[in-house]
Amino acid sequence: MQALSINRRVLLNREYAEREQRFVAVAGNGSGTLWRPSRVRPIKSLFLLCTAVTPNFCIGRPVVLRDCCPHMSTSAPSHNQLDSKAEAWSALFSEPMSDLVKRYTSSVFFDKRMWQADIQGSLAHAEMLSAQKIIAAEDFASIQKGMAQITAEIEAGTFEWKLDLEDVHLNIEARLTQLVGDAGKRLHTGRSRNDQVATDVRLWLRSEIDLIEGLLKELQRSLVDVAAKNVEVILPGFTHLQVAQPVSFGHHMLAYVEMFKRDAERMLDVRKRVNVLPLGSAALAGTTYPLDRERVAKTLGMEGVSQNSLDGVSDRDFAIEFTAAASLCMVHVSRLSEELIIWMSQNFGFIKIADRFTTGSSIMPQKKNPDVPELARGKTGRVVGHLMGLITLMKGQPLAYNKDNQEDKEPLFDTVDTLKDTLRIFAEMIGGQLNPASGVKEGGITVNAENMRAAALKGYATATDLADYLVKKGLPFRDAHETVAHAVKLATMKGVDLTELPLAELQAFNPNIEADVFEALSLEGSLNARSTLGGTAPAQVRAQLAKHQARLA
Repeated sequence: MQALSINRRVLLNREYAEREQRFVAVAGNGSGTLWRPSRVRPIKSLFLLCTAVTPNFCIGRPVVLRDCCPHMSTSAPSHNQLDSKAEAWSALFSEPMSDLVKRYTSSVFFDKRMWQADIQGSLAHAEMLSAQKIIAAEDFASIQKGMAQITAEIEAGTFEWKLDLEDVHLNIEARLTQLVGDAGKRLHTGRSRNDQVATDVRLWLRSEIDLIEGLLKELQRSLVDVAAKNVEVILPGFTHLQVAQPVSFGHHMLAYVEMFKRDAERMLDVRKRVNVLPLGSAALAGTTYPLDRERVAKTLGMEGVSQNSLDGVSDRDFAIEFTAAASLCMVHVSRLSEELIIWMSQNFGFIKIADRFTTGSSIMPQKKNPDVPELARGKTGRVVGHLMGLITLMKGQPLAYNKDNQEDKEPLFDTVDTLKDTLRIFAEMIGGQLNPASGVKEGGITVNAENMRAAALKGYATATDLADYLVKKGLPFRDAHETVAHAVKLATMKGVDLTELPLAELQAFNPNIEADVFEALSLEGSLNARSTLGGTAPAQVRAQLAKHQARLA
C-alpha cells in the first residue's frame, strides 16, 4: 500500500458523537483542526509531530490508520464536508443547529427505507456523468465499488445512520466519500437533493406498486377459488340491509373480484405517472452541465423524463394519486370486511373464518371476535386520512421545492405498509394457506350453505320474480308491482312465504297465474332466470369465472 504523506501536525483526538465515543485521527495545520472545537477535545498525551504517516505505522508502533479512523480514506486525504451536517450545506452558518431542531427536521430514521432506490439512482447518475465526460471513468469505478460496500453494510446491519446527516441521501453520500474520497464528492455534480429525493420516492414507489399489483392478483385468486366452489350456493342479496333477491354466493364473491381488478388497473395507471424521471432538474431550474437525462431514464427503466424542472422537483401529485388509489382499494376491503363481520355473527351464521384470524374475550369465554376484518375497516380510515393529509400538504405551496414536502413520506410509507399487509392477510383469510405436501390451499372461509338458503327463504326474496311472471302474462309492470305488493301483504298477515300461498289465493290477485308460478317463485328458478350478461344465473357466473381464471393464471 502506498504511503500517505501528511506534512503537517497530526493530532489524535476524541470526538464525542451522539450515542457513542470513538477515537479519530484529525489532520490539522496552523489554523486548527478540521473539526469544530466544540466537537473535539485533544488528548495531550498523544500529541505527535510527523512528517510522514503510513497506513501501517504511527506513534512508533504498528497500527492500521483506517481502524482508528474509518471515515478517512488513505487514498484521498481531502476534507469530507459531510462529516458535519451544517458543512454539508455550506460554510455560511455561524452556529450549529440545535439538537431539538436536528430531531425536528431530520428524516433519516424513516426515509432510510429508500436506500436501495437512492443507490440505484446515484449509480445511474454517476454512469451518465462518466459517459458525458463530466467525471472520470476512474471516479465512476470508485463510486460503484463504494456503493457495493455500502449496500453490503446496510444489508448486514452495520451501516451507521447518523442524525446529524439529516436524511438517507447525505448519509449514503457521506459514507461514500469516506470510502472513496473525492470521487464521492463528485457524485452530486449536476443534481440537488430536490431532484434526488423526487427520483428516490418515484423509484421506491414504483417497486412497491409492482408488489401491490401482485398482492391484488393473489387476493382475486382467493376470491375466485371461493366463488368456484359456491356457484350453486344461494344467499339473500340485500339492499338497505333488507332481503332483496336471491343471488349465488359465487356471484357475490365475484363482485369483489371486479372491484379489486379495477384497483389493480388503477395501480398500473398510477405507475405510468410515477415512472417519470425528475433527476436532472437540479434544485429547480436545471443545470449548466451537459446531462443526458434520457440515458438515466433508460438505465432506470423509466418511461420518460419530466419536462419542467420546477414541476419535477416540487409536485407530489403522483404520491397523492397513489394514495387515492390505495384509499379506494382499502374502501373495497372495508366493504368486504363489513360483510364478513355480519356473516360471522350468530344472527347470520353464513360463514366461519379460521381461528388464527380471530381473537377471544378476556371475560366472555364463548367469544370469537372478527378482529382482522374490524381492524381492516378501521385502517381504511387511516389510509383515507393520509390521502387528506397529502392533499392538504400540497395545497398551499408556491413553486418550487419547500420543506413541507418532507412530510409526504411517512403517510406514503404507512399507506404502502398498511395496504400490503391488509392484502396479504385477506388473501390467506379468504382463500386459505397452501399446504406444501398436498399442494392445496387449506383454512380459508367455511361457508354454511344451509343457513344462507334459510335466510334467502325469508323476506319474500322472490317477490320480483312474481311481478316478472305477471309481466310475461301481459300485465304492465306497474300493475304487476302493485298486485304482488298485495300478495306479499297477505302472506305477511298469514306468516307464510309466497310459495306457501295456495294457488287459488294467488289467482285471486290475477287469474292469469297458473301452477308454473311456483317454479318462478323458487330460489333456483329465480337464480336461473337472471341470465343476462353479468347476472347471477349459475351459467353466467361460470362464464365470468372462466374469464377471471384465465386472466389470473
